[in-house]
Amino acid sequence: MRQGVLELREFYATPLGRVARQMVSRKVAEAWGDARGLDVLALGYATPFLEGLGPDARRAVAVMPAAQGVESWPAGEANRACLAPESALPLPNALFDRVLAVHALEESDNPLLLLEEICRVMAPSGRVILAVTARHGLWADAETSPFGHGRPFSRRQLERLVREAELSPVNWTRALYAPPLNWASRWAEGFEQAGALLWPSFAGVILMEAIKQTFAVRPKGKAARAPVRVLPGFVPAPVGGKIAFPGRSRAMSGPGANLKGTEP
Repeated sequence: MRQGVLELREFYATPLGRVARQMVSRKVAEAWGDARGLDVLALGYATPFLEGLGPDARRAVAVMPAAQGVESWPAGEANRACLAPESALPLPNALFDRVLAVHALEESDNPLLLLEEICRVMAPSGRVILAVTARHGLWADAETSPFGHGRPFSRRQLERLVREAELSPVNWTRALYAPPLNWASRWAEGFEQAGALLWPSFAGVILMEAIKQTFAVRPKGKAARAPVRVLPGFVPAPVGGKIAFPGRSRAMSGPGANLKGTEP
């Protein structure tokens, strides 16, 4: 059973919740930059993590699962959030350039069906970031936070699920190294930097980016992959390879400036 929207909102109003929002939002912003001129979907309870994408998206919509409940979003503006069954999103095909799913897969009755719905509403060459509780992380057992509920994932489990939904994983990283204790929120930045170097396997959250690839048939019968526009922040490469990140990549998931591609 999913946590209710009131529980989620209360958690993200706490010091620990603000730390979680800050650390995960930073990864999303580093990957995508701003969302100027793009159509964005926030799925699950992802609205707290959209702030870093800027206010200039062409369209931003939030869909919250029926079992969770919904709240008005954004605050003080015309509502752009709705309640919907996760297995049948009330959205047209191939609409969204970016999809951010947080607190979506872990408590889903059918994660594969939910991912297939995400794939359906993504535009050709669209990109999705899935933020899930890490199986080996400290937060997976923290029942006082939303990350301690539902089904945690390892990186390989999440990758298999993504591929089964006919999406192509292109990158992944970790976040949230501070222990899930209120006192730790004061030193969250230190934990984030030290954890990425010293104990990467204990991160609380795995973030995986995947793209929707489309195919066309050439006149001579040869299949051609549709071109994918590479955006700043992520450089598509096979999962398992080393991928260089611009900017503050050193704090993202391990020693050096490259993203780690292995996990115990």
